[in-house]
Amino acid sequence: MAVLEFEKNIEELSKRIEEFKFFSREHGVDLASEIERMEAKLQNMKSQAYSNLTPWEKVTLAKLIERPTALDYIERIFTDFIELHGDRNFRDDPSIVSGIGKLNGKAVTIIGQQKGRDTKENLKRNFGMPNPEGYRKALRLMKQAEKFGRPVICFVDTPGAFPGIGAEERGQGEAIARNLMEMANLKVPTVSIVIGEGGSGGALAMAVSDEVWMLENSIYSILSPEGFASILWKDSSRAKEAAGVMKITAEDLKAYGIIDRIIKEPAGGAHKNVDETAENIKKTLEEIIPKLCENEIEELLNKRYSKFRSFGEYEE
Repeated sequence: MAVLEFEKNIEELSKRIEEFKFFSREHGVDLASEIERMEAKLQNMKSQAYSNLTPWEKVTLAKLIERPTALDYIERIFTDFIELHGDRNFRDDPSIVSGIGKLNGKAVTIIGQQKGRDTKENLKRNFGMPNPEGYRKALRLMKQAEKFGRPVICFVDTPGAFPGIGAEERGQGEAIARNLMEMANLKVPTVSIVIGEGGSGGALAMAVSDEVWMLENSIYSILSPEGFASILWKDSSRAKEAAGVMKITAEDLKAYGIIDRIIKEPAGGAHKNVDETAENIKKTLEEIIPKLCENEIEELLNKRYSKFRSFGEYEE
């Protein structure tokens, strides 16, 4: 049964349970055993629906408009966040939010690719597709963090860098390439977390980090399944098949050593309980950031270099 059909049945059963509870309270009728039986059935349905999602179902969850954005996590995980704007060259790019905040009282630099929560905001945020000035803003904040010794935390969520003519004219390729080079040599601890879509070089430009994590139902790939199917098979309708071939899920990428950790999501996806998902991210950051900070800079850079040089050395 498809996830969407499961969700419809789960929603209907949840409403029925609430109706039984209301009736029991209002009329003093003992329905405890029936409610308990229905709640057990509901839990079983949730387990069946989300325990073995296909790659395509995870693609669907990663792209949901309801899925939490970078700002949703920033406001829940950090305190005293101050957003900083502009690349000091061309303009500010709303598809990347960046600034300084505190994680348990320690100053950190936070950079996130930001999608909109509705159509109007998506237009403002360019659907989370950064222009070159967005990547240059991100780099400006990274170099500032390096100057003041602040760890850098990146939230990755983009279908890819914006492919418009203007973006290309202003040096999209160069901006991405420079971020890759500079992040590889950044002299502070860095963590990147894929929270939704991690598409192409647009995602990689913010993911050359000491630790790269993915939320359980996020995806990370060289391009979209639709694009993959169009290029390889000349048929975009085979996107569902392509999703299985591409190995874009957190489990696949963890097995290949591309990412370091998988962050657990609530049943049904991060949008079902944003607070719980944010708490899972925060706990992991609280564990890992201090450990990264214990490393000497030279040791940190060597580990980062070895990590990315080792890609492709896994056994089939």
